[in-house]
Amino acid sequence: NHINGIENFWNQAKRHMRKFNGVPKAHFGLFLKECEWHFNTSDPSEQLTQIKQWVKRHLR
Repeated sequence: NHINGIENFWNQAKRHMRKFNGVPKAHFGLFLKECEWHFNTSDPSEQLTQIKQWVKRHLR
């Protein structure tokens, strides 16, 4: 259900944040966007495909 999805996302975000010993307040919004992307794109091959597309589009 909806609440479980939110709890799962937040637990995943907190686990990710622990790797960095916290996140500066100035970067917290970007951190959450990254976590959202990881949560919604859980397949590593799809993540790699998207990253390659972004690099190709923005680093010409």
